[in-house]
Amino acid sequence: MMSYMRQIPVREKNIVLIGFMGVGKTTIGQLVAKKLYRDFIDIDVEIEKNEKMLIKDIFSKHGEKEFRRIERETISDICQAKRCKVVSLGGGAFQQEEVRNVCLENCIVLFLDLSWDRWKERLDLIIESRPVLHNRTLEEMQELFNARQDAYSKHNSRVQTDNLVAEEVADYIVETLKLGWDLYQPQKD
Repeated sequence: MMSYMRQIPVREKNIVLIGFMGVGKTTIGQLVAKKLYRDFIDIDVEIEKNEKMLIKDIFSKHGEKEFRRIERETISDICQAKRCKVVSLGGGAFQQEEVRNVCLENCIVLFLDLSWDRWKERLDLIIESRPVLHNRTLEEMQELFNARQDAYSKHNSRVQTDNLVAEEVADYIVETLKLGWDLYQPQKD
């Protein structure tokens, strides 16, 4: 069945950052938003604001299944109702088919790719704030990391971040987006 919905102009599409937890989606997203004069939305922060509860408390009181439902609804609403935003998804959000579909249909999805070895170097900085990692061995974390790679492979563009600082990644994303915008939708003189 053909969809007759109005296409979103490429320059107005939200930019959605996906990738494993701790890859730098929030930091890089804030930089990209600033450079493109857009608002930044961190889905986890948005959920905490809407639910008036911390993510870890939603996990402990209501469980992961309920958190994923709230997450899915929040992402769907933002992707369908808002324009010109930079949006950072939680590391597990893109595992949900509905989330992948709504993001890919309405937004520009960028996968921030970080190797397992580089990610391990950040573990001490991120483990406390990630309920999904609590009580997992390093081997179990690597299984989770590997299991999510298939979902992350569904994107519009992949950005390898291993040997770059956040500012370099943000600059690369902005340059690439502007080039793409000019190719697909040149400014009218």
